[in-house]
Amino acid sequence: MPFPVSAVQGTNNFWRIGYSGPCPPAGEQHRYDIKIYGIDADLDLPAGATPKELAKAREGHITHYGETFVLYGR
Repeated sequence: MPFPVSAVQGTNNFWRIGYSGPCPPAGEQHRYDIKIYGIDADLDLPAGATPKELAKAREGHITHYGETFVLYGR
């Protein structure tokens, strides 16, 4: 892997680039599923790539996978 490592951000669930934290309605608890993938290649994706584009690009490159969840309410 070349250094320095480069990265781009894709769109989030709000169709924007960047992190947007969880914000369930007041008084309700929601489940947030978290998935992480280890891949064996750099993916050639532009900034703003969609989740669907990311899923297609990582096909055949996944070497590790993890999944967990968190319950959060406010």
